[in-house]
Amino acid sequence: MPVDIARPNLTGRTGDRPKPPMRGGWAVVMVGLPARGKTYMARKLGGYLSWLGYETAVFNVGNYRRATFGAEVPASFFDPGNPEGVMARQKVAMAALDDLKDWHTSRGGQIAIYDATNSTRARRDLVAERLSAAGLNVLFVESVCEDQEIIEANIRATKLRAPDYANVSENDAVTDFRARIKHYEAAYEPIDDDSLSYIKVIDVGRQMVLNRIHGYVPGRIVNFLMNLHVLPRPIWLSRHGQSLANVAGTIGTDEALSPEGREFARNLASWVKGQNVDQLVVWTSTLQRTVETARLLGRPALQQKSLDEIDAGLCDGMTYGEIERKMPSEWRARQADKLRYRYPQGESYEDVIRRVDPLIIELERQRQPVLVIGHQAVLRALFGYLTGAEREAVPHLRIPLHTVLELVPRAYGCEVHAHKLGPTVAGASSS
Repeated sequence: MPVDIARPNLTGRTGDRPKPPMRGGWAVVMVGLPARGKTYMARKLGGYLSWLGYETAVFNVGNYRRATFGAEVPASFFDPGNPEGVMARQKVAMAALDDLKDWHTSRGGQIAIYDATNSTRARRDLVAERLSAAGLNVLFVESVCEDQEIIEANIRATKLRAPDYANVSENDAVTDFRARIKHYEAAYEPIDDDSLSYIKVIDVGRQMVLNRIHGYVPGRIVNFLMNLHVLPRPIWLSRHGQSLANVAGTIGTDEALSPEGREFARNLASWVKGQNVDQLVVWTSTLQRTVETARLLGRPALQQKSLDEIDAGLCDGMTYGEIERKMPSEWRARQADKLRYRYPQGESYEDVIRRVDPLIIELERQRQPVLVIGHQAVLRALFGYLTGAEREAVPHLRIPLHTVLELVPRAYGCEVHAHKLGPTVAGASSS
């Protein structure tokens, strides 16, 4: 997961895993008024880049402010006519910037995301000057939104869950936050300097303006942001019903469902019906156990080859006990590094992560609920991305049979709920 820097002495792992090569470090500088989805974009982008293998950190200036001055500061703290407030905010903004530079230079960081309003030309010039002097490539990402419906939804769905309003009533929180927005609006200056590298995201992807965007990393960022939207919606992840291979304890293959697996398919259809969702996107793999699980839903299901289970290669159809007895060196290699171990003539978890990368972009693009019926290894990769799990932890995430994992991504984390639909079955093989 990306390091989310909350205060100067909170940092995370850096330099202890293989990283994708890149020329020079990058600093992505967020810009925009409050309630425009900046923090959501920053955290999602950080999670995506980290999931791809880049050493990534998110430096949230609001976290520095809360660590220094406490969470409950009045709206007047953000008034540009309040000199004490201006100096205080400048202090924490520069502290975050200094930590960002130190993270790059002394800890081997690759991509840092500087999450703040950066709402004036003077502030952006100062940030760009300091980052460029540290040898970093600087890319500004400005979120522009005039759609009042989106702004209102952001205020209520996101800011009411923010740490600033943890102990505040909903009405008081909304009133205070709107006053805060007005203070920022009084001083806000949109990006209009053509000498800068920047991406303007207008009305959550309705339009994008690109200026001086060159290179692989900025291109990946553009592609991700182009498909990202900020309003919450549920994503449901479910393994197929128990298969005959699960009963036998073998890995891979393309076996049909067991009787218990068919019962789960009926339970899943009833559960989905009870959610009262008019529009639902349903994805399955191309293997018959996921297709059979989705059949009773009564909705179109798109079969995705990228959702197929991890390719076990020469070990396909074997039990783990057989692999340990017949291929002890392979067994030991897998036990030593499950993330990078590749089955003979098959895949590793890192291969699976790369394979589902385009699917992540498509998943972020969806505005309605999505149900993914897949396999343990692939769902581990998707679950790890959505929850910000460390890549090393992905092969060990628990994705139980006959359970729907409901995820709702939000600016300050991903809500996760497990719906056990049954029937209860004995432990299945773990890919």
